[in-house]
Amino acid sequence: MSPLVTREPREMIPNQRHLFDLPDDVAYLNCAYMAPLMHSVVEAGRRGVRCKARPWELTTPDFFGDPARARGLFARIVNARAQDIAIVPAASYGMAVAARNLPLRTGQNVVLLADQFPSNLYPWRAAAARTGAEIVTVDAADGDLTAAVLAAIDERTAIAALPHCRWTDGALLDLEQIGDAVRGAGGALALDLTQSAGALPIDFARVQPAFAASACYKWLMGPYTLGFLYVHPDHQCGEPLEYGWSPRAGSEDFARLVDYRDEYAPGARRYDMGEMSNFHLMPMAIAALEQILAWGVENIAETLGARTATIAERARAIGLGSQSEALRAGHFLGLQFAEGIPPGLLDTLAGENVYVSVRGSSMRVTPHLYNTDADVDRLFAALEPVLAAAA
Repeated sequence: MSPLVTREPREMIPNQRHLFDLPDDVAYLNCAYMAPLMHSVVEAGRRGVRCKARPWELTTPDFFGDPARARGLFARIVNARAQDIAIVPAASYGMAVAARNLPLRTGQNVVLLADQFPSNLYPWRAAAARTGAEIVTVDAADGDLTAAVLAAIDERTAIAALPHCRWTDGALLDLEQIGDAVRGAGGALALDLTQSAGALPIDFARVQPAFAASACYKWLMGPYTLGFLYVHPDHQCGEPLEYGWSPRAGSEDFARLVDYRDEYAPGARRYDMGEMSNFHLMPMAIAALEQILAWGVENIAETLGARTATIAERARAIGLGSQSEALRAGHFLGLQFAEGIPPGLLDTLAGENVYVSVRGSSMRVTPHLYNTDADVDRLFAALEPVLAAAA
């Protein structure tokens, strides 16, 4: 296992492929789909499985120590407090918590993006249908989603449920401006940061979301079926989705669990999922978060931004369009074909060991620190016959 090296802000990070199990002939440019696991993360999972294999060695503190550590690590990534973080299984779970606890009534509206990820759409549709509120869907022909969202917010806006960048093409939102506007209208901000947390800097002290969730398996470089939910202190006395034992006050004393208590542990813990201790996934998440913090999110963003800028420039030279760097997240690139996505594109590229995604009308290219110049060359070599056939 390589030692963690803390870097200064805005430092370009050298290639980190050696930390991953990526063959040289595989160009995996698809972190927005699912991050590959680092060797250190895999080994942490193995240790966790071995721990569960010998349950007589597990003690009461083992149920709470790693979750507390993970809360603190994620809190550092978003500039929050550890006590404001709940452990959840998915972003959809976090958004369901938000929808249960943010007030909404007839005559009000919820602002969403067109082509937003479903996990941050379905709970708001259900809430609007239940209360008689309206869904306002925002798009922007010129790509400036921030301006479009700001124009949609008015005195009827109770909630703006948004990402930091759109999952189909990386279109960027200025969440500080939007947060100010929503709160100025008397509303609240609910964020799904699954496509940005860990790769795009964010400061919750400035953005001030009411709720913000992120799955762990993409840019947080961790396992599937684990994530984090930030809850603003104003909303930490709300209604959880579950009524388990571990979030209750005094739950660390197993011998007294039959002394049932209505009160919860302080902070956001009332929103924890059941079995949040998760003895193999939690160590994996910790290992991944520690490495992200050692690299520095600002440094990750700087390095990935340079990579996608190079890819975008080469793409323009062969007729593929993308949003300007000013209007997209640096770690994210959505490429558009003039005549639409060619049939069989992903199968053709996979045949050359090149892996990207198609989402909406974009070919989504999302590299990370394991990608090399050779990976980019492989992508464009694989695109040549596709473009020739479409000509």
